[in-house]
Amino acid sequence: MNLQYERIVSLCDTLTLPFVAQDYGLAAQDAAKREVSYSDFLEGLLREEAAGRQVRKQSMLTRLAGFPAIKTLDDFNYDFAKGVKKSQIEELAGLGFVERKENIVLLGPSGVGKTHLAIALGYRAAQAGIKTRYLTAADLLLMLTAAHQQNSLKTVMHRAIKAYRLLIIDEIGYLPMNREQANLFFQVIAALYEKGSLIVTSNLPFGQWDTTFAQDTTLTAALLDRLLHHAHIVPIAGESYRLKHQRQAGMIHAGPAKTAPA
Repeated sequence: MNLQYERIVSLCDTLTLPFVAQDYGLAAQDAAKREVSYSDFLEGLLREEAAGRQVRKQSMLTRLAGFPAIKTLDDFNYDFAKGVKKSQIEELAGLGFVERKENIVLLGPSGVGKTHLAIALGYRAAQAGIKTRYLTAADLLLMLTAAHQQNSLKTVMHRAIKAYRLLIIDEIGYLPMNREQANLFFQVIAALYEKGSLIVTSNLPFGQWDTTFAQDTTLTAALLDRLLHHAHIVPIAGESYRLKHQRQAGMIHAGPAKTAPA
């Protein structure tokens, strides 16, 4: 390692150009062999820096999103998920809904691919540089309830909700909420209304959402009004993907066939 190389690496560190420092040595040798012009050599180094920063940003945003697993749209089984229009998902994958501050609501029984689609769209957003957060409804309520009890709800709402351009709330409807939890959840929906985007999943049709939100029909109506005002509804039908594979493996036996009453 010569002194000039050490100076270049030091300058890269001062200017926060880690990928230039990383690639300079080999790039300089290659440029000398191919007699590349100074301008092309510099442009190539700067392209590597930009590409490296993009990959690092994607990695950071994916980690911050908190996905339980990485799911992609390429892995989604449209043949299994009944009623899902591939053209609609491909349009949503363009992420225009985030730019327009619109929402996506994925409805269907357990195991038909709602979470897969929600994560896949969220992962696509994180890869595009959009600050995204994934939470189950249960985890969201635990966080909000603790913040409310500690008189830090405003801070948590700012840092954990409003700071994200895309918030994914998974599994709405699996656990009923008490009145305080329902009010806290409503505050999340109201805070993001026309200011950010939501992807939510639920096993319940909209007419039954009040059973989750403390049987409060007024609050549920106000919540749905804000959630659905600018929303793309994706209904999904079919048998649970997980149960189907367990049945095929012989772990679950289909019940006896029912005969029609006389």
